[in-house]
Amino acid sequence: MPVPSLPTLTVARTPDKTATALVVGYGAAGVVGAPSGLDKEYSKRLGLELSALAASIGAKTDAGHTRTLPAVGGWPVVIVVGLGEESPTPEDLRQAAGAGVKQAAKQTDGGAHVAVALGADEPETVQAVAEGALLGSYGYRPNGQGDKPAAVASVSVITPLAGRRVSTTEAVTSAATIAQAVAAAREWVNIPPNLLYPASFAEEAKAFLRDSKVAVEVLDDKALAKGGYGGILAVGGGSSRPPRLVRLAYSPRGAKHHLALVGKGITFDSGGLNLKPGDSMYTMKCDMAGAAAVIAAVRAIADLGLRVKVTAYASLAENLPSDTAYRPSDVLTMYGGKTVENGNTDAEGRLVMADAIARASEDAPDLIVDVATLTGAAVVALGDRTAGLMASDDDTADRVLDAAEAAGEDVWQLPIPKHIRPKLDSKVADIRSTSGERSGGALVAAAFLREFVGEGVAWAHVDIAGPAWTDGGGSGYVSPGGTGFGVRTLVALARSLED
Repeated sequence: MPVPSLPTLTVARTPDKTATALVVGYGAAGVVGAPSGLDKEYSKRLGLELSALAASIGAKTDAGHTRTLPAVGGWPVVIVVGLGEESPTPEDLRQAAGAGVKQAAKQTDGGAHVAVALGADEPETVQAVAEGALLGSYGYRPNGQGDKPAAVASVSVITPLAGRRVSTTEAVTSAATIAQAVAAAREWVNIPPNLLYPASFAEEAKAFLRDSKVAVEVLDDKALAKGGYGGILAVGGGSSRPPRLVRLAYSPRGAKHHLALVGKGITFDSGGLNLKPGDSMYTMKCDMAGAAAVIAAVRAIADLGLRVKVTAYASLAENLPSDTAYRPSDVLTMYGGKTVENGNTDAEGRLVMADAIARASEDAPDLIVDVATLTGAAVVALGDRTAGLMASDDDTADRVLDAAEAAGEDVWQLPIPKHIRPKLDSKVADIRSTSGERSGGALVAAAFLREFVGEGVAWAHVDIAGPAWTDGGGSGYVSPGGTGFGVRTLVALARSLED
């Protein structure tokens, strides 16, 4: 299935006459970013200046709140979007741009040209506005709707920097590249699980990376058996659609650091023999969001030409119950020879991740980062918009947290206390996959994964079980379904490793 195409992106000093909508901000001081002449036109036609007119129809500073003003005097309709009471951060601008573009999309049958004027006057804010606008234009288009024109055809970021700085061009290029990667991750998560399964996902990854500088290797079930990937094989053993391990390699000249990424790719998670309740199963097509984020991020890193070596692994399996499914109390021999007593077949993610982490460690990276929709416990602890971070040390955690902050994604560090590891002791294997207790589930899972990290290798685990998916109407630049969470953080992390 083709990766969704996003609107064309340009920068300009003033809105083009072909624009069908103009997005402006609304803060504590009133309207922000309105082009010269617009205020005068509203005063002339409607008797109120722009800020007063916006207030009169209920405009608010609340982030993402929108109101629409009528077109006057050759100007397009104006969408006023809240920026908050304080000076907006890049993430505030990203959210506002997305909300404005989504509102513009609702007012057209297709092919809208949207100008976004939110006062961006630095390369960083130009990139944030561009990213938000592009991401706000994305919406999953189910089968049979591919021939319909996209709601938004083009986006123009209005900034005084247009045409003045090379850094502005770089900001726009970066925004378009990253937004396209996030859209790819969202699309894969949104595809129904009967259409996206391990083999087809592996083919999707190959097609996505075909014209890039990324080498792709796919291990099928026979290669996995030969290599001793006991975790991936066990989890995928209950399905008629066997598992895959996708390995990506990007090796630019001049790279001084080596980053390894690992993504969980459970294309559908029924829970296996420890079957999930029906309502809990419905959204489990999103259990491959970690793999989607990793694959998409590697493409963006390569397209941006970042000088960091990246090796990535996507562990793909479908977790179903059958007469060939693995069982609670099975003892599995993982990649590298460590044995695991399986505690629960619905704790499958850590098994496929452990194999890949052990394999990634053999590549001798400076840092391994794994991304997974791993535990419901992380959602209980942090809600549905914040990812949990656990790491081998605080310096590594700080590096990932800094990348997440730069990217505008919400990540919070959690500990792996010393008392957690003994809970995984087993009488019949080297380690048990679960503790058998309800408490501290996210910490237990991280403690298990840490056992498969190579000695001396820095490691971080990002649990995206909450923010990988949204059932609601979305907010800002996020649409219902897969969010593509993690892509931007991984790209920012790679960028931080260039020097």
